[in-house]
Amino acid sequence: MSDFNTLELLTDPRGFATLWLSREEKNNAFNAEMIRELILALDQVASDASLRFLILRGRGKHFSAGADLAWMQQSAELDYATNLDDARELAELMYNLAKLKVPTLAVVQGAAFGGALGLISCCDMAIGADDAQFCLSEVRIGLAPAVISPFVVQAIGERATRRYALTAERFGGQRAQALGLLSESYPLAELEQKLDQWIDNLLLNSPAAMRASKDLLREVGDGSLNPALRRYTENAIARIRVSPEGQEGLRAFLQKRPPSWQAETVKEPR
Repeated sequence: MSDFNTLELLTDPRGFATLWLSREEKNNAFNAEMIRELILALDQVASDASLRFLILRGRGKHFSAGADLAWMQQSAELDYATNLDDARELAELMYNLAKLKVPTLAVVQGAAFGGALGLISCCDMAIGADDAQFCLSEVRIGLAPAVISPFVVQAIGERATRRYALTAERFGGQRAQALGLLSESYPLAELEQKLDQWIDNLLLNSPAAMRASKDLLREVGDGSLNPALRRYTENAIARIRVSPEGQEGLRAFLQKRPPSWQAETVKEPR
């Protein structure tokens, strides 16, 4: 994996990667360099067929405090065209994370402000600490959560997004779970142990089937029925049944043995 200045991309021998936001002295706030490096890191993850899933985390006390103030000050001095280029970079990051083929799990502690909610919303799943603090803070400084808004709406719904985007209220982990932004919220002291349980559970699953399920659910969308979707789902189950992992999974189930992807591997620090 390539070296980064603002990130760490670590692979576990069991077959997953952890992408760490690593500007701890800046509370993992975004700047142009971090956005560009996140895009490059996701490209590396997407090109590695051995990876089963990706975990997104932040080093230190906070997941991410949002945009870096020095970077925002520079942006305020730039013209419209240059700001548009910056916005396109951020949009590329969010869209690439949302469409990543492998499952994604965000792990949130401390602050998750502004664009950090976009990263969390782009992930398939998220867990966090009860005392984490979430905020769509843009209106407090005269801005709008523009690029991240489609992903936040998908995560928590239109009505809740209107409230928190317009009020810039802070809310905690349990409220984030109630809204659907977090899958589960835990006491901070239990977060690492709970993450290990999530990892162990994901490692039970067929890597190819998880990728296929992400493709399937992207096509299904909100579940609106139509003839084209019916044909897609019929073809999807037929393809996965005759695939190598589909065949192995069915044989293992009938033979009452673990499938090949559940082979034991050495557990190492993430």
